Amino acid sequence: MSLIQETDFGTPRSRSETMITLTIDGQSVTVPEGTSIMRAAMEAGTQIPKLCATDMVDAFGSCRMCLIEIEGRAGTPASCTTPALQGLVVHTQTDRLKKLRKGVMELYISDHPLDCLTCAANGDCELQDMAGAVGLRDMRYGYEGENHVFAKSGGAANAAWMPKDESNPYFTYDPSKCIVCSRCVRACEEVQGTFALTISGRGFDSRVSPGMSESFLGSECVSCGACVQACPTATLTEKSVIEIGQPEHSVVTTCAYCGVGCAFKAEMRGEEVVRMVPYKDGKANRGHSCVKGRFAWGYTTHKERILHPMIREKITDPWREVSWDEAFAYAAAEFKRIQTTYGRDSVGGITSSRCTNEETYLVQKLIRAGFGNNNVDTCARVCHSPTGYGLATTFGTSAGTQDFDSVEHTDVVLIIGANPTDAHPVFASRMKKRLRAGAKLIVIDPRRTDIVRSTHVEARHHLPLLPGTNVAVLTALAHVIVTEGLVDEAFVRERCDWSEFEDWAAFVALPKNSPEATAIMTGVDPKELRGAARLFATGGNGAIYYGLGVTEHSQGSTTVIAIANLAMATGNIGRPGVGVNPLRGQNNVQGACDMGSFPHELPGYRHISGDAVREQFEAMWNVKLNKEPGLRIPNMFDAAIEGTFMGIYVQGEDILQSDPNTKHVVAALSAMECVIVHDLFLNETANYAHVFLPGSTFLEKDGTFTNAERRIQRVRKVMTPRNGLADWEVTIRLAKAMGYDMPYNHPSEIMDEIAALTPTFSGVSYARLDELGSVQWPCNAKTPLGTPVMHIDGFVRGKGKFVVTEYVATDERTGPRYPLLLTTGRILSQYNVGAQTRRTDNIIWHEEDRLEMPPHDAEQRGVRDGDWVRLASRAGETTLRALITERVAPGVVYTTFHHPDTQANVITTEYSDWATNCPEYKVTAVQISPSNGPSEWQKAYDEQARHSRRIAPVVEAAE
Repeated sequence: MSLIQETDFGTPRSRSETMITLTIDGQSVTVPEGTSIMRAAMEAGTQIPKLCATDMVDAFGSCRMCLIEIEGRAGTPASCTTPALQGLVVHTQTDRLKKLRKGVMELYISDHPLDCLTCAANGDCELQDMAGAVGLRDMRYGYEGENHVFAKSGGAANAAWMPKDESNPYFTYDPSKCIVCSRCVRACEEVQGTFALTISGRGFDSRVSPGMSESFLGSECVSCGACVQACPTATLTEKSVIEIGQPEHSVVTTCAYCGVGCAFKAEMRGEEVVRMVPYKDGKANRGHSCVKGRFAWGYTTHKERILHPMIREKITDPWREVSWDEAFAYAAAEFKRIQTTYGRDSVGGITSSRCTNEETYLVQKLIRAGFGNNNVDTCARVCHSPTGYGLATTFGTSAGTQDFDSVEHTDVVLIIGANPTDAHPVFASRMKKRLRAGAKLIVIDPRRTDIVRSTHVEARHHLPLLPGTNVAVLTALAHVIVTEGLVDEAFVRERCDWSEFEDWAAFVALPKNSPEATAIMTGVDPKELRGAARLFATGGNGAIYYGLGVTEHSQGSTTVIAIANLAMATGNIGRPGVGVNPLRGQNNVQGACDMGSFPHELPGYRHISGDAVREQFEAMWNVKLNKEPGLRIPNMFDAAIEGTFMGIYVQGEDILQSDPNTKHVVAALSAMECVIVHDLFLNETANYAHVFLPGSTFLEKDGTFTNAERRIQRVRKVMTPRNGLADWEVTIRLAKAMGYDMPYNHPSEIMDEIAALTPTFSGVSYARLDELGSVQWPCNAKTPLGTPVMHIDGFVRGKGKFVVTEYVATDERTGPRYPLLLTTGRILSQYNVGAQTRRTDNIIWHEEDRLEMPPHDAEQRGVRDGDWVRLASRAGETTLRALITERVAPGVVYTTFHHPDTQANVITTEYSDWATNCPEYKVTAVQISPSNGPSEWQKAYDEQARHSRRIAPVVEAAE
């Protein structure tokens, strides 16, 4: 193995379809019109020296290293900013150019430390490389006079010198090594879109400045790593590189955080990760990253990670470390005992959206074929199950319609119930780049999220609706489009069921659905809503992006259907730049659904009751399958309390922290006789577990993830599992102990079986993924290269289906006792329940969950910023500190759920989506009052958790 070297062409590629031909150093080169001469030369195999140029940002032309000569033109223009033209004759290496470049390089080196042997960038320094490329062997200029290199000059303090900034936990900024190429500044602006960096001063006083001469940690920097990646010297360097040294080999893999699915190069020394570098050929992220994927992988070696299997008879006992064989034998014996005592349907399992497709497939196979029932569910139940129902109903398939590249062709972006800058930051950066280029933005959200107004981006319309009124707002938008004649009738007549459209149009046109009539329920200004509707219908390509603020409601499925109705009515389906795009929360929540993790569906979303489908699986699995759908997660909890569901296998999911109504979950887990937790850490669910099977991280196994755009990508093993087994091996051995053999030698064999049984995956194999990098399902004989955009010639179901979406108010109502509405969400630095990110230096940005309150409501209750407050609902209460902000409207409060000591879900209720049982996390009636600290429930919970996590010391046998 060796380091994967990616070619830097110096400038971005041109998208022109017109080709031109020029001559570079006697070689004929044909490139798209608009290509820079630098890039044309590189494509021909000639590398022109450069320092300020890199293909991740636009050309700048400041370093004066990439000079060229063009026949018939005077001067020596910069090749990065000079476009290639038909018939040009270019010379990249002449005596004149050599002399100029060497002189420029001398000036750079004259104000740069010459500590190359001990520099962290030694072996990976473009300044060092270019000095060699131009033949610099000595330097005419010394350090006499002004410089940025030394703290003292002539025995006195050097005012031009600045100390190293080590405030950021992941990288350092050493101003003495900065050549002011502006690559970091431009990466922050053009790639990330944060605009946190600038060049302060002029001439010799120029320097890179985070914000107004702040530290990196104290500035608006979001630690995405784009500046570090762009830096050609050691000015910006990962602390891991400083500590470990330069990597010696790399492996391409896929990030295990959110649903964007960024591709990374894991750069290694032996089995130690030196750094994670975003992979330029990754089609989901295009060489960009966020703070989590780029830097927050330290949890893989965290001291709290459990590496040995453990068992105990009662949850009040301390854990006892055992061998893998003993753990499997004990777990299997307990499940067999439970099934003998309570019946075949008394056990089940939950698959993980953080594990691979192959591992998820095996868990549902174990439950269906090994346990003999269909009691399998997944975390999508509590996040995107309404997406599956709503899009399958209207379009015929349970997934988003576009690839991420599609946003580059969008004219109007409509974001509803999503906070992409925090939850999907890499895609958000691409979206903001399109918005800065002229696309218009509509945001429908109770909070003023960052994307509503940020640097050079501002929403044309922000509709701050009251939580729980999504359907009313979307129906009002449709009312405007229908009553003002803005429907794309040609599209609807050709692609959709016309009679169903007529019924829908008649419904939305009713006066009760007008913006004015619905305003009393939604709180949205009718004028703003009408403007948003007109913009979406007439503004060109319109794309809808939504998240958990859509699905986690009692009308989650109805809202997804309403979104689909809106897209069809305006003709925004079936081409680049449009579509309905669910932003999936976890790295493989799409894949978990695809792999048959719902109790009523086999892999590929085919119903378990279908005889023909079931027979295919029975023949492959060599077992008779139960045709009755199993229990959903809420049903499992209810059955446990009733005494009929007594054993559960939970892989990579912390249901106690992530599921609603924590007290109800505690009661259910406490009632079960055998809870098996398969995870990296002793999570909150493990407090009530009897068997703990240590899991493996994404760096320790092979497999695939499927991201939010249906993109299937390889996960590649870069180190030996510290726990001894990859997760797929754990499930196989548990199945064998249960008496059901699943003989696989490698995850590729599991994928081959998936492809054989799942029509949308029939063309997927590890060989194809290695060849193409990734594919988007459907990938089969009809579409062997995958399907970036769905429903181009027609909907999967045939005709698009319009469905009437009557607004039904949630049963969770405010009143005198609970007058405020609580909604929940995520923050950039943390992920899901925080089990991974809380065990990294990301904790520095979010040490605790805070309760966002509007100033008016805080003042009424005597609450100041930073005060402890009691947050109470009908379900329970907790305490946390207040954050006074105008992000939320009066009557609405907001918090995150990343920290278990807060336990925000003790507040949320049992109300759920009518079709899928997805919990209504986003609407909870609450009251807030001042508090002195943790509630009694929090104290009792903490005590139980501490007691439950005891691990008995291992007693060595006497010799």
